[in-house]
Amino acid sequence: MKFEQRSILIAAAAVAAIVIAGTRTPSARADDSKEKRVKEAAEQSSKAAKAFEAVMQVPDKAIPRDLLARAKAVAVFPHVIKVAVTVGGEAGRGVVSRHTEEGWGDPVFLKGAGASFGPQIGATSIDFFLLLMTDESLEGLMRDKFELGAEAAVAAGPVGRNAGAATDALMQSAILSYSRSRGLFAGANLKGVVLRPEDNLNMAVYDKTASQLLSDPGSSSPESDLKSFPQVIGRYATTAADDR
Repeated sequence: MKFEQRSILIAAAAVAAIVIAGTRTPSARADDSKEKRVKEAAEQSSKAAKAFEAVMQVPDKAIPRDLLARAKAVAVFPHVIKVAVTVGGEAGRGVVSRHTEEGWGDPVFLKGAGASFGPQIGATSIDFFLLLMTDESLEGLMRDKFELGAEAAVAAGPVGRNAGAATDALMQSAILSYSRSRGLFAGANLKGVVLRPEDNLNMAVYDKTASQLLSDPGSSSPESDLKSFPQVIGRYATTAADDR
């Protein structure tokens, strides 16, 4: 019994460390040149683009395109590490692109982390996807800390070509969430996850914070490698009438 309690405490401490690490922006190191951070940012954009492309490959099980077309912004957190032994935690890095009249804005970099409780054990890597459907939810990302569910209603998003389900979800929630793990893709409950800007990357790439970039989402970076994420969203964010 003592061994089991000790194991749970150790696991809880590990989860806490993951959550804390995921919500803090690492301080700059002496060898962290601007060039390195720009390269790191481009890699983040590429990973998010590949994750998004993967879930959209099967139209009947993908995020509905009409929802993408209506979203104020789309955020993707690829390869989020989730660890659980009774107490669970997850932390990862992501990017968000804002929808504008001209298309999809350059990727803005974020970090996210959260904890969960209940019967669970193991560790896995999961891709998370968020559709921000309202101006209020988009404004939440401009803050230093934004907790999903507490500051904006979040719900598991519908999948596939189901306009009725998509419309209902759109009317009820400010944020629609999805997850992909081991080839399985479905709506996800992400209440309690805290999002923060990763401004060490944002400043290195754009010389602007996440708040500034999301407030004024015009093209800010000449780096072509960063464009992969907004470009892949643009290919799929069409109205239902255009979805062939």
